[in-house]
Amino acid sequence: MSVTVVLGGQWGDEGKGKLVDLLAEKVDYVCRCQGGNNAGHTVIAGGTAYDFHLLPSGIINETCTSVMGNGMVIHLPGLFDEIQKNVAKGLKGWEERLKVSDRAHIVFDFHQKIDQLIEKEKAIGTTKKGIGPTYAAKSTRSGLRICDLFTEPAVLREKLENLLSGYFIRFPTLEVNIDEEIKKCEEYKEKLRPLVCDTIQLVNKAVSDGKSVLVEGANAVMLDIDFGTYPYVTSSNCTAGVVCTGLGIPPRRIDRVYGVFKAYTTRVGGGAFPTEQKNEIGDKIQSIGKERGVTTGRKRRCGWFDVMVAKYSNTINGYESIALTKIDIFDTFKELKIGVAYNLDGKKLDSMPAEQSQLERVEVDYVTLPGWAPEVTAGVTNYDQLPINARNYIEKIEELIEVKVEWVGTGPNREHIIHRS
Repeated sequence: MSVTVVLGGQWGDEGKGKLVDLLAEKVDYVCRCQGGNNAGHTVIAGGTAYDFHLLPSGIINETCTSVMGNGMVIHLPGLFDEIQKNVAKGLKGWEERLKVSDRAHIVFDFHQKIDQLIEKEKAIGTTKKGIGPTYAAKSTRSGLRICDLFTEPAVLREKLENLLSGYFIRFPTLEVNIDEEIKKCEEYKEKLRPLVCDTIQLVNKAVSDGKSVLVEGANAVMLDIDFGTYPYVTSSNCTAGVVCTGLGIPPRRIDRVYGVFKAYTTRVGGGAFPTEQKNEIGDKIQSIGKERGVTTGRKRRCGWFDVMVAKYSNTINGYESIALTKIDIFDTFKELKIGVAYNLDGKKLDSMPAEQSQLERVEVDYVTLPGWAPEVTAGVTNYDQLPINARNYIEKIEELIEVKVEWVGTGPNREHIIHRS
């Protein structure tokens, strides 16, 4: 029995897909348990860049099964479009290896229209993919699930009309052709039929049979709807507990949790970001790191590594060890800083503020370390061959957050990751 969980430790976009892809070579199942196509994972394998938004990153591993769990929200046109785009890049055999939960909720095109209308009101910085409205419908018990596609047409229509009735009241300009929606549902039902199953039974049987299961988190702890920088968060839980609710795996069956962090910090959209560098340093990180969202293409805000975020993340998720990615982005930096503490109104904080306005006002204490230029980390695959100052930087982070850095990313490709034994 082996259930391993990989989670984002910051504000997402940390490179979780690469670690999942690496670990997926040795597992039987790779599972997503929450989120939708607001997630964006890039995996470069054999010189080919695969972009995943809904599909588990392990789908390119032809020896394991990929599972889209009940906690996900799935935009069906997006799913099949994503499949075809990756098939064109070389993805093979997905039909036999992809399983979709019959309890996952459906993101309709009108959810995306509603998301855009709400974003105009609140300016949260969402991906406008309809994720929030779909999770809201789920919470109010009016959403449609994958299993609803396979009910009688009259029942499906009734559920769809019930879902839309509230939207028409709130958004008078919203136009939806219900007959067209029903027609689309019928089309996707047939495409989905071979893929849909009770994934709760599937995954738990796999664990009972001694199979290895890898769970891939989407987004990250600071975007978690309970623990993140609310209201500038996503609409699902992104922390370790969602493995149980989003896949139906009992807590006692989870063996280990790994966190993924960048060697610096980024976030997309609005919200507090204490170590953000709104200057040439932030611009340099953004440029060298090619920091644009996989899903939206938006520039990511960039700043120094934040120990307060990392320790908070570890408190919630209990990491066995972490991966530190994109260390090579610092190859031309003469010095580096690490944010080690927050001060608010002259007092040092011992925990992460819940209130957004407080987090926006904190002052950060930094430690400064020398860079390693002109030496480079890019492409290095042996830890002992890294520049001494790069190792010092990694080990300082390890010391400050009190969690082992087990993997170090030194480039974009699958092979550009060091495993420290």
